[in-house]
Amino acid sequence: MSDPNGIAAPAAGESRIGALAALIERSFPDQLVPVPGHPEELTFEVGGAQLLTVARALRDGPEFKFEMCMDVCGVDYLEFGRADWKTQDATSSGFSRGVARGVVPAAPVAAGRRFAVVYHLLSVTLNQRLRLKAYCPDDAQPMLDSVAGVWASADWFEREAFDLFGIFFRGHPDLRRLLTDYGFIGHPFRKDFPLSGNVEVRYDPEKGRVVYQPVSIEPRIGVPKVIRHDNRYDPALTNAKPNA
Repeated sequence: MSDPNGIAAPAAGESRIGALAALIERSFPDQLVPVPGHPEELTFEVGGAQLLTVARALRDGPEFKFEMCMDVCGVDYLEFGRADWKTQDATSSGFSRGVARGVVPAAPVAAGRRFAVVYHLLSVTLNQRLRLKAYCPDDAQPMLDSVAGVWASADWFEREAFDLFGIFFRGHPDLRRLLTDYGFIGHPFRKDFPLSGNVEVRYDPEKGRVVYQPVSIEPRIGVPKVIRHDNRYDPALTNAKPNA
């Protein structure tokens, strides 16, 4: 059953988002794999070879109608789950996320699982959202098919992912850098890219133009969500009474 707008009616005791998840799993049993996440959000992993086929089906299927691609994001999982925050020292090697201290770190990322592209889809007609994730099979030269021919809005999003992560999009109509300049070397959002960068630019009055030179600043990278010892709150230095 479905309502007049074509939205599949949820079964008894089933949420609307649960009904969409079940519909997607029935429609793409061998192409999409559910990814655990927030209960009010749907994320599915799709293989790179099936990306375009699934994208067109999600756009054109009357029960999906995902006519808008709201965002395309690159992800680098190089040190995901293994790198710890630097607390006393700044780092120029990059970091991913905080991990629990004293816990055995995760295994190194498997081949073909370093770079991923995440697509955020919206159906205005049916008022529903979906997230797709596709991994690039080649870590040395990450590449996926461009979905710009499916959703025109993906054009600049893919250029941004190419610029910042070095992910290539096969079939993109104009894959050029978007945020850095044409002579920039490297990809700033990769986890092995120095957070301070490799070069800096300045105006050279003798040459009358902007020139590149090795970066001269010392890394002073603030690390968020780090709790350091602060002797101002040491119980021995305050008037706080011990707990009864």
